[in-house]
Amino acid sequence: MKKIIALLGAVLVLATSARAVEVAAPSALLMEKETGTVLFAKNEHTKLEPASVTKVMTILLTMEAIDSGQLSYDTVVTASAHACSMGGSQIWLKENEQMTVSDMLKAVCVVSANDCAVALAEQIAGSEDAFVERMNQRAKELGMNDTTFKNATGLPAQGHVTSAYDIALMSRELILHHPDIRQYTTIWMDSLRNGASELVNTNKLIRFFDGATGLKTGSTDSALYCLSGTAERDGMELIAVIMKDATSAQRFEDAKTLLSYGFSTYSLEHVTPQEALPPVTVHLGTQATVQPVLEEGSALLLEKARAGNLEQSVSLMEAVEAPVARGTLLGTLTITSGEETVAELPLVAGEEIPRITFGQMLLRVLQTAFLAG
Repeated sequence: MKKIIALLGAVLVLATSARAVEVAAPSALLMEKETGTVLFAKNEHTKLEPASVTKVMTILLTMEAIDSGQLSYDTVVTASAHACSMGGSQIWLKENEQMTVSDMLKAVCVVSANDCAVALAEQIAGSEDAFVERMNQRAKELGMNDTTFKNATGLPAQGHVTSAYDIALMSRELILHHPDIRQYTTIWMDSLRNGASELVNTNKLIRFFDGATGLKTGSTDSALYCLSGTAERDGMELIAVIMKDATSAQRFEDAKTLLSYGFSTYSLEHVTPQEALPPVTVHLGTQATVQPVLEEGSALLLEKARAGNLEQSVSLMEAVEAPVARGTLLGTLTITSGEETVAELPLVAGEEIPRITFGQMLLRVLQTAFLAG
């Protein structure tokens, strides 16, 4: 509920500026990572081929496998004949060649290695087909309703499509919950195989855009030039998705346009109460009061002109009756800018307060009588 109210406030504040920028790409989107707010959209649900931007999902599932303990960065992966048969971008794995998950992730993130992407997919799911099933299941979980994956690489396949909006969703999931991926996506130049294989990032933003953090390029003859470009400045990270641009250079220019617009226009404000919140009385509880708190993640995305003029007001209930569950609504923290309400953030119980039992109540009465005597 808190997030819904906060986002509604953000939408009200952002609505006047959402069309203040233009790009050449036929489909594009700009999203802020923390709140998921869309700052710019152009044909964002058009189903198009994503080329190697597909690998954002492959990378996401790999990072989730690492987090779950299924894999580690040091896990050794053996390349299959199928993985080595991939065309397009690759590091020319040989059948039965062994490489760590870390090095394969580096190859996928930096040079978009199709052979490594498939090798990781097979390591995780047993086969690329089984991995693709997981990709599509994860896409559904993330609300990627425009997406159908046919492979783990983004190589041309009939019906392999997604949208700028869906790419932003999976990109956000990756960078929000797996920030360690930056150790690979921010590499400009590196090497593998003890220096024998040189790597240069396909994402030119990493070298030429201040604050760039990733994420993934893609291009084929039919998909043309695609990009999910991420960058962070002043604690705010943005995701710029470009699809079907005419040239490689244009996709980077379009991404720079969107990212620069976002950073110049908006500010991410992390809200905390300016004064200590007073406890709320609890009737018939095991303790007399409960402490209201503002839940974590109370970030507001605002136009910079409004961000420097914020005021707060607190409204709390006088009392609640036990039992009180953690997260029970106790009041509202209202954020205003001038005469405008920016957001109304719920203040909730920071702890659980059970209802007092008859025996506990009797003991409390006896203790009070004894102390009074």
